[in-house]
Amino acid sequence: MKKQLILATAMFALAGGTAFAQSSTVNGAAGGAVTGAIVGGPVGAAVGGVVGAVAGTAIDPPPPTVVTYVRDLPPPTERVVVKEKVVVGQPLPPTVVVKAVPDNPKYAYAVVNEQRVIVEPSSRKVIQVIN
Repeated sequence: MKKQLILATAMFALAGGTAFAQSSTVNGAAGGAVTGAIVGGPVGAAVGGVVGAVAGTAIDPPPPTVVTYVRDLPPPTERVVVKEKVVVGQPLPPTVVVKAVPDNPKYAYAVVNEQRVIVEPSSRKVIQVIN
């Protein structure tokens, strides 16, 4: 029981730290597998690898300056409506035009279904919905 508690604690600590420190699934999975192996042997390595991979794919929130820029934009002149629900982590449909955030090319934005969204430009994945 004590070994399982230690393993679970290590996995959750790794998952939280990896989400902020790592930006790739590969690094997250490798770190999780190593930590899991140290704590729980072969089974710990497998579980740690999965937890690390999930944490490694977490989306970092945009900086406050980007959120403020997108939130304070004037309302668009044209309305963009799509059937799909806008969901964090999912890409916007290709018909939606995204515009780069000035001074921060890591982010883009769009106004879809009367919601302002911040996206990752190359994948078009929604990072944050601003209400």
